[in-house]
Amino acid sequence: MKKIIMICVLLVSLCFGSTASALSKIGSTGSEVRNIQSRLKSWGYYSYSVDGIYGTRTAEAVRSFQRKHGLTADGICGPQTLAKIGLPTGSSSSSSSSASSSETALLARIINGEARGEPYTGQVAVGAVVLNRVKSPSFPNTIAGVIYQDGAFTAVIDGQINAAVEDSCYSAARDALNGWDPTGGAVYYYNPATATSSWIWSRPVITQIGNHVFCK
Repeated sequence: MKKIIMICVLLVSLCFGSTASALSKIGSTGSEVRNIQSRLKSWGYYSYSVDGIYGTRTAEAVRSFQRKHGLTADGICGPQTLAKIGLPTGSSSSSSSSASSSETALLARIINGEARGEPYTGQVAVGAVVLNRVKSPSFPNTIAGVIYQDGAFTAVIDGQINAAVEDSCYSAARDALNGWDPTGGAVYYYNPATATSSWIWSRPVITQIGNHVFCK
């Protein structure tokens, strides 16, 4: 009987432990906290170092974000807040969607070629455009098919896709694959300073990030 009780207690403990580990809050550390800080910093909610330590400054930034997005402003990153920020929750955080390592590397290469030097959010946004095209019936249904579609990306035409890839572009590729879409569903983007196509200028604009305008 004592053994049965001990087993039950252990199971309850494990269940509560797994629930707690799904939350980032004051005292938490690690890569998820860094991702939270990085995104909140890029959106202007957090202005301190991205150190992976969830302190009072991070909690206050989270509260500001939560208030802005109609969430309970408790300063804790639970599933709802993480979803709004664009980060995976639970066990799904252990991998970048179902993409293979070669697809992740290819996505990083096109991000590097197209958005090297852009803000980190802008790099993720270029990756998101590729993935939005994969999901759209108007484009090829694979990452490679979208990237190598004839005339689709300048970096493929001029060879910049083969340049040495910056570390941030690999991170941006993983973030895009994990579901972060700063563009709000864009399937096109252009640089207003260099774009000459009257057609691309006619597309409905969603947002601008860095030097790129993202559109439908």
